[in-house]
Amino acid sequence: MRAVAALRKFGEDRELPANLLFGLTLALEESASNIVNHALKRDPDQTFQVVFEHTGRAMIIELRDSGVAFDPTQAATSDGIAADDEPPGGWGIFLVRKYTDEMHYVRDRGENVLRLIKRLSPPC
Repeated sequence: MRAVAALRKFGEDRELPANLLFGLTLALEESASNIVNHALKRDPDQTFQVVFEHTGRAMIIELRDSGVAFDPTQAATSDGIAADDEPPGGWGIFLVRKYTDEMHYVRDRGENVLRLIKRLSPPC
């Protein structure tokens, strides 16, 4: 996925710690997968936008898509324990919450806008 590779380069260029960058790329990959599979219904003609921002105090990832409205901040929280008979899938939002500090959603002019924020300490 181009966005994940771009985030890795963006983070490496800013000398973010490897473990922090791992978590952010995983959160991005899970969010993007949910957009492609659910919001855009795997339509190859649909695209979405990803923007990265490094403020010194935080890393921000913003994802925008024009798919079906869905607010992942309202999704039920998981306890992080999978049952043996549990079907595959459904762990994306759990992982996003685990590897970010804040997740914000708005529906803006027909687009889903998801902002993922990871606070940096000390400032990088």
